[in-house]
Amino acid sequence: MTSASTDPINSANSVTPDVAVPADPAGTAPTERFSPLHSAHVAAGASFTDFAGWQMPVRYSSDLAEHHAVRKAAGLFDLSHMAEIRVSGPQAGEFLDHALAGQLSVIDLMQAKYSLLLNSRGGIIDDLVVYRTGETDFLVVANAGNHDQALDALTARSARFDVTVTDESDDTALIAVQGPNALAIVQATEGLNIDNDVTSLRYYRALTATYNGAPVLVARTGYTGEDGFELYLPGVEALALWDAIVVAGAAHGLVPAGLASRDTLRLEAGMPLYGHELTTSTYPAQAGLGRVVNLAKPTDFVGRTASEEGPSGEAPVLVGLVSAGKRAGRAGYEIFRSIDATEPEGVITSGALSPTLGYPIAMAYLAPPLARLDTEVFIDVRGTRSPATVIALPFYKRRK
Repeated sequence: MTSASTDPINSANSVTPDVAVPADPAGTAPTERFSPLHSAHVAAGASFTDFAGWQMPVRYSSDLAEHHAVRKAAGLFDLSHMAEIRVSGPQAGEFLDHALAGQLSVIDLMQAKYSLLLNSRGGIIDDLVVYRTGETDFLVVANAGNHDQALDALTARSARFDVTVTDESDDTALIAVQGPNALAIVQATEGLNIDNDVTSLRYYRALTATYNGAPVLVARTGYTGEDGFELYLPGVEALALWDAIVVAGAAHGLVPAGLASRDTLRLEAGMPLYGHELTTSTYPAQAGLGRVVNLAKPTDFVGRTASEEGPSGEAPVLVGLVSAGKRAGRAGYEIFRSIDATEPEGVITSGALSPTLGYPIAMAYLAPPLARLDTEVFIDVRGTRSPATVIALPFYKRRK
């Protein structure tokens, strides 16, 4: 759920499709910001990119090496630029049922849920992960580029509820360990004291822990299509924990990984990227996320009426595309019905030469008549029409 809107780092030597920075044409971007882990990234030789005002590691060695490490062993990601918003109070669950598309009041203690923040027209302001950390306490994790929009919307919608909305982003660090060896690495991290057996922790569940006496939320969540954990903790302890994980992972093939590999990993897993697959003009149903909008819940919520009406039957829908060769379609490339058609009938939102699969993949919005499985379409790749076939998402599923 990392947000993006342009594609400044593609190069001849990069597989990266769509890691990017939200546009700021008015020049109003905030002062340059640094993760509490910045010194570790510099020491590891990272290359950086500006992301929503943050200097974040885009790669350390190569996109391919980091991508393959996550698929085969493990990768270590700094996600401290993400937005963490605390919602607490007697009506916290009721409030979130009103503010978000899902029914958060019914999730279990220490359960996580993917949800959507909609506008009144049913468009997507942001996609979020919400953790229930107490009976009346929730942690909402929003995309870095949508920090202000998510915080403003939640604050405005809380007015008639007995809740407190608190921005904890500046004080919170987020470290992710992703890959087949993630469990072994988390278990081996010295000083990380987890309150219960992490082996039996289910997907989209969390446990409490401590590190150097500081509280840590250990969640079995991620954005790569692999098993993995995300660890939330006070920023002042982040560097020490990062170093401890690096030590623990040395025997398990762990490598630091940047935003470039994270993007190709999520693309292979068919996970939407805000600013590409998801926008304020996109209905969830168009993006295959209609199930996230709970129209059966009794609570009225922002965007409900528009969601009940849904998009028109002619609205484009999100599909997966695969093609032969090595020339990958990229975000913004147009799609045509035939090799000689003059009018485009779709557009790619994310695309890359898949490091795992070895052939070009893309997500795209297509007119419904072309969105059926096995339909052949043609991508305009820099002036050449390249055939592609519609397939079901995701492109890649890990072995359980």
